[in-house]
Amino acid sequence: MMHTFIPPDRFFPYLTWVDVESMPDRANVVVIQPVGAIEQHGPHLPLAVDAAIGLGVLGRALEKLPSNVPAYALPSLYYGKSNEHWHFPGTVTLSVQTLLATLMEVGEAVYRAGFRKLVLMNSHGGQPQVIEIAARDLHQKYEDFAVFPLFTWRVPNIAADLLSEKELAFGIHAGDAETSLMLSLLPHQVKMERAVTEYPQELPTGSLLSMEGNLPFAWVTRDLSQSGTLGDPTTATREKGDRILESLSDGWVQVIKDIHRFQLPQVWKSEGG
Repeated sequence: MMHTFIPPDRFFPYLTWVDVESMPDRANVVVIQPVGAIEQHGPHLPLAVDAAIGLGVLGRALEKLPSNVPAYALPSLYYGKSNEHWHFPGTVTLSVQTLLATLMEVGEAVYRAGFRKLVLMNSHGGQPQVIEIAARDLHQKYEDFAVFPLFTWRVPNIAADLLSEKELAFGIHAGDAETSLMLSLLPHQVKMERAVTEYPQELPTGSLLSMEGNLPFAWVTRDLSQSGTLGDPTTATREKGDRILESLSDGWVQVIKDIHRFQLPQVWKSEGG
């Protein structure tokens, strides 16, 4: 099944060119490009975590989405910019230039087909800047093209209510939240007997600088972790994952509805250009 988690009637590649050409009000149809990664996620999780989470959340959201809201998922872009993990075997990474060029060319193809709303749904924390640059450049090139560089986890969700304070602060990779969600989506691919707890080590103290946030320093994963895990996956459960999946997908239903209704602000038109 090529569509994996995506409902078949919402999977863009299953359409014919005639279906696309005859689609009513293409300018307000929401086209979604999931962007993931193939990279290490500790000893216990598969390389496909980010891609799987993006597809799993999007698929559940599209199942819930009312039929009168037209939205379609493109095939996932499984590879991303993952060079922070490339010291761990199995990680496959694209360069910034390759990822950016790919997103630009996909966006241009979507635009040529008559669509004017594109979501770049990113599930990997190492590449939001690239996603944002692609979105801005596509809109700058095509002034009537609304492009949304969105991160899968930033819709309203209950994950913060289920995690410890330490996990919220430092559990950024292969920790409780990602492991719980994978236990919900792909339980047979999770090797909980291998799970280890490891939080970032040797971080600066008494300093304005931090691993992430307003004043970060550049790092690669092996600087901070021997196992590749940054967090505590041992507390993960499928029940937590099911709840996180439902709340994330509910958030995405609302976002897709909002995008369907969205109209680009173009003040310059009212001012005569």
